[in-house]
Amino acid sequence: MTIQPPTILKQNFIDRYAGRNVPRYTSYPTAADFRNDLTPKEHAIRIKNVAPDSRISIYLHVPFCQQLCHYCGCHTKVVRRQEIITAYVDTLVKEIETVGNLAPNHLKIGHLSWGGGTPSIIGIEGIRRVMKALQRYFDAAEDMIHAMELDPRLLDAEFAQNLFDIGINRTSLGVQDFNPHIQKAIGRVQPIEQVEKAILALRQAGISQVNFDLLYGLPHQGLDEIRLNCQETLRLSPDRIACFGYAHLPERKANQKLIDESALPQTKERFEQAALIAEILQQNGYQAIGIDHFAKTDDLLAVAAREKKLRRNFQGYTTDNEPVLIGLGASAISTFSDAYIQNIADIKNYSRAIEEQGLASFRGIDISQEDHLRGEIISALMCHFAVDLTPYDKSLSLEDEKRELSHLEEEGLIQFQQNRIEMTDAGRPFVRIVAAVFDSYRKQKKQGFSRAI
Repeated sequence: MTIQPPTILKQNFIDRYAGRNVPRYTSYPTAADFRNDLTPKEHAIRIKNVAPDSRISIYLHVPFCQQLCHYCGCHTKVVRRQEIITAYVDTLVKEIETVGNLAPNHLKIGHLSWGGGTPSIIGIEGIRRVMKALQRYFDAAEDMIHAMELDPRLLDAEFAQNLFDIGINRTSLGVQDFNPHIQKAIGRVQPIEQVEKAILALRQAGISQVNFDLLYGLPHQGLDEIRLNCQETLRLSPDRIACFGYAHLPERKANQKLIDESALPQTKERFEQAALIAEILQQNGYQAIGIDHFAKTDDLLAVAAREKKLRRNFQGYTTDNEPVLIGLGASAISTFSDAYIQNIADIKNYSRAIEEQGLASFRGIDISQEDHLRGEIISALMCHFAVDLTPYDKSLSLEDEKRELSHLEEEGLIQFQQNRIEMTDAGRPFVRIVAAVFDSYRKQKKQGFSRAI
């Protein structure tokens, strides 16, 4: 079966818009707009100014993998020497100490997330060291969500039990694709049995909340391969699924040059793949969340979407509504009410900065009042596919944006009536195009981003 483009859209709309490069809008302003002269002093002031006794989120980045997948676009590198990993944990602990001494007392962690790379590469003892450092300075909320990204190839029953004992209560497994020939093409070979063993180990250990990360738009992927991915995903029954379109940017990530470009699906094929995934998952008990997530209807993410409480941050769609997110580790990004601040990505320079200054911040952006307002509009579109512009008319000049919206309405992408934007069903996959209308930074400069579909 071939998924036909929705007839409500003008015939050439998909060709013109689905291949357009636009931000994923996990923040506004986006990381592409950060300035490169932000100082650790500015970072320290923000940490000191966090409201006492408030709840915060913490993100821990571990930039190591045992091997680098061809498709990977993350800040990570291959490492096999234990002394390098141990030294990184030492540095991470020092950064926690600096942040902990700057922060007000009795901050509670509502969300704690580990990303990478492969966070579990630091081992159980490394994880325990980091947790002990955090516990010296921060309190865990009773309902704290403690999540970690995991590689199914590096997980057994003993490790899963240790994770549960440490307090991990949600995990994301990097699955990407179940088809052996595609796994070979992307440099990530992991048999279905390996993924099944990993999810069983987690559940038997007591970690019941398990997510899958999947990709479409990979080399040699067609609708038959997509059906197999959906079939095996449904059989293993994860609670959430993040299904991203592969972003091929070999000019930025040298490892992606190993991908055979001639084997990549084209724009129409990518659209069909995304549509088929959404169709199958929604027919089998999953609720669509935003542009690329799915969740069982009783999952907290699905509940938040229905109650219009869904949020979006650098980890994607989330129930995390904490006002401050502190990023720790190389390349990690912190979110404050008036700024985004990112750590140095290069591991050696990050470690040197922590050793010498205690913080490794070097780039970011101040968030203006206009940024806040435009960010609210973009977030509402990305999370809820609708927004009323009336509350923003007094503070923002949106005449140019409204003219562009009228054009997109003619295309069948949105309904724009009485100052309210509502994505049409056919237009929902293209919500990033509509969000970009309100992005004043995109009007100032052009920058390479992933495709809209």
